[in-house]
Order: sequence, then structure tokens, then C-alpha cells
Amino acid sequence: MARPSTERRWRGLDDGGRGPRTTLVALVLASLTLVVLDHNGGDDSVLEPVREVAGTAFGPLEKVTDAAVRPFTAVGDHFRSRAALQDDNDALRKENATLRQQVATADHDAARLAEYDALTRAAADLGRTLVPARVIGYGAAQSFGSTVTIDAGSEAGIRPDMTVLNADGLVGRVLRATRRNATVLLIVDPESVVGGRLGRSKEVGFLKGRGVLGSEGRLDLELLDPKHVPSQGDSVVSWGSDGAGPYVAGVPVGKVTEVYSSVREQSQRAVIDPYVDFSTLDVVGVVVEAGTQSDRAKVRADGGIG
Repeated sequence: MARPSTERRWRGLDDGGRGPRTTLVALVLASLTLVVLDHNGGDDSVLEPVREVAGTAFGPLEKVTDAAVRPFTAVGDHFRSRAALQDDNDALRKENATLRQQVATADHDAARLAEYDALTRAAADLGRTLVPARVIGYGAAQSFGSTVTIDAGSEAGIRPDMTVLNADGLVGRVLRATRRNATVLLIVDPESVVGGRLGRSKEVGFLKGRGVLGSEGRLDLELLDPKHVPSQGDSVVSWGSDGAGPYVAGVPVGKVTEVYSSVREQSQRAVIDPYVDFSTLDVVGVVVEAGTQSDRAKVRADGGIG
């Protein structure tokens, strides 16, 4: 009867669950022992030699592995960085182009703004309502050789035989107008005739152009009184009606630079240097009646816009 009891006790010692538990307990105790030894020892820890040996043995291997793997792990970052840099580069190129364009046109825009400001002052000085326009072309029209095309027409209230001026003085008169454009005959055209009045003596005569647009462009003034001799430096203004055309009175034209006397014809001829530079025309104003309907803002007689 005692034999069966002994067999059960030996089977209990060979039980598969007790062995792993014993091993686990031993590992836990060993770990706790190492932690305590390492914690209390600090740099003098008994484990420090083991740590140094492990670092010496596996450090180079870790470096080699890291160097070998880094190019592959950096591929994603490389493409992400390249795309971001490309976007930044494109944005900078666009910004740079915009800035270059602004710098290139800054002087032109400032000059044009100054012309508009000067045109408002001219309207106030003359007490006239103006339709502002820009010169968009030079060319001959019909039998005339000195004309310009402006970007305003009948829809802006412009019609033939209206006075055209800029901030410096008299430019010409409207020959014809379409809906969006108009042709202006310049006063320097040989076929142009404008009534002129000397500023000091009030003597009147007729101005004729020579057909030259540049700095050599001049006008000839023949006075009605052949005995009157103009003085150099005398100013000349337009002589016309108080209406809107063909030339309104009082618009500056130029100044006397030379005077010639013709004994045979018993007349005086004065050479006039115009105030307007006809080769650089840009912003001009067309004189209209105050109540004229226009598709664009007008410069009022008081210098306001509306």
C-alpha cells in the first residue's frame, strides 16, 4: 500500500508547471539583485565592466548598421524635402518676377499719376470739365500728317471739334470719334490753324504748325496787326469761343522765341516754342460741357473727379 504514495510524490516533482515557475522566480530574483547592485554602485557598479565590454563589442557593429541603413531610411525625407524646396523655389521665382515688374513700372506709374494730378489742376485753372483719356497711337489721318488716337470716344461724350489739352497746354482738336476711340489733330500739323493771343499785349493772330513732333517742333504766329512786334518770351494762349470747341479760349500754347519782319509783306512773324512735348503724349483731357454723359469719370471744373 506504501508504493502508490511514493509514485505520486515523484510525479509531483516532475510536474511540468513547477519547473518554469522556479526558473521565473530565479530570474526575477537575479534581476532585482542586478538592479540593486547597479543602483547602489553608480559609476563604481560591479556591472560597469560588463557594460564596457558589451559597448566595445557591439558599438562598431551598431555604427556600421546605422551607416548602412541611414541612406534607405533617408530616401523618404529626401523626396519630401526636395518637393518642399521646389515649391519654395517656385514661390520665390513668382515673387521675384512680380517685384521686378513693380520696380520696372514704378517710374512710369508715378509719372502717369503725376499727369493725372496735373490734369485736375489744369481743369481747375481753366474752369473746364475734362474727359481724361490716354494716347494709344500716332499716325496720319486723311490729309493730316500729325494725329494721335486716344482711348475715349463717343460713349465718353467726345465728338468732333472738341479741344484736347494736357497738363502743359494745348494739344489739338478732335477730328472724329468712334464709340471707344477718337482721332486728334495736333496743333503742330501743317494743316492746323489755331487762333492765338499774346499774353501781354492781347494781340491776336493765327498759329500754324510745321509738322515736327520732337524738340524741334515749332509754331508760327502771324498777328492781325502787322505793325505790332511781339517780344521774346511773350506767352501765347488759345483764342477761341467760350463753348467747347473747336478751341476754347485761354489754354496755354507756348512762348515767343524769335520774331521775323517781312518788309515786302509788311507783317511780323513770331516763332512759338510750344509748352507741350508732342512726342511724349500720354494722358490728355478733352474739354466737354459740364453735363455731358460719359462712360468714365470726368474731371470737374473745380478739379474734383466725378
